[in-house]
Amino acid sequence: MEILKAPARSDVPFHGGEKPQLEKWLDYFRQTLLVKGDGLSVEQLRTRPLASSKLSLLGLLRHVALVEIYWFQYTFAGLDERSPYEDLDPEDPDTEFARVEDHSLEEVLAIYEGAVARSKEIGAAHELDEFARRTWPDGRVVDLRWVYVHMIEEYARHCGHADFLREMIDGVVGD
Repeated sequence: MEILKAPARSDVPFHGGEKPQLEKWLDYFRQTLLVKGDGLSVEQLRTRPLASSKLSLLGLLRHVALVEIYWFQYTFAGLDERSPYEDLDPEDPDTEFARVEDHSLEEVLAIYEGAVARSKEIGAAHELDEFARRTWPDGRVVDLRWVYVHMIEEYARHCGHADFLREMIDGVVGD
């Protein structure tokens, strides 16, 4: 049986340079999302406890992997990265939340961990004031600082979703 084993969360700094703080806070929320599924089976991670929602903990992991790829690799670095989940339903913008039974926990974690590792490489190689290679459709451009702040916001929001999902799955609550 596949069980999620989350790494321990690292502490965040109370002072220091801007980039190291942004990196540590982003890592903290990356780890927190994994902690929300710690000890759950793949079947539990696939559970959608809210009848009105597609959200599952496994779907959230697939989603943040796509967000990592989109903002760090595709937008900031300008790489032509393809979604690992787009074949599920190319017409559905939220395809990563659908058909969660199509991938094992091992596959989802490998995609997620690979995306995070690549994001860290890209972030380490650039300065916060550097602009993304791709612009938004309306022509706006973001810098690496914006990408970090947006990613922290994205993870924080989804960690809140994960809190509710976990509590509904097995009653576990926590930080």
